[in-house]
Amino acid sequence: IKWGHLVYLSNGPVALIRAEGRRVLLGFWRGQRLRDLEPRLKPGGQYEMASLSLVEGDVIDPEIVTALTRAALDLNADLGDSTKAPKKE
Repeated sequence: IKWGHLVYLSNGPVALIRAEGRRVLLGFWRGQRLRDLEPRLKPGGQYEMASLSLVEGDVIDPEIVTALTRAALDLNADLGDSTKAPKKE
């Protein structure tokens, strides 16, 4: 648990799950690069973050979550910790 959320790390932060009262947020560092796998990912925040807000009745295929996670892991393996990358101006 980091920053009050479930955060998964591999060579830096990769993914987060945040449960709220009426939604669950699934987010990925460098998630903006993953939108071809899941177009519902919404860009926002630093480190190329993108997240998906799931509310009651929403469905996401577990295979998509696995593919997103693997792709995010690969990005960190290839590019390093996104939180330590030089900031764009």
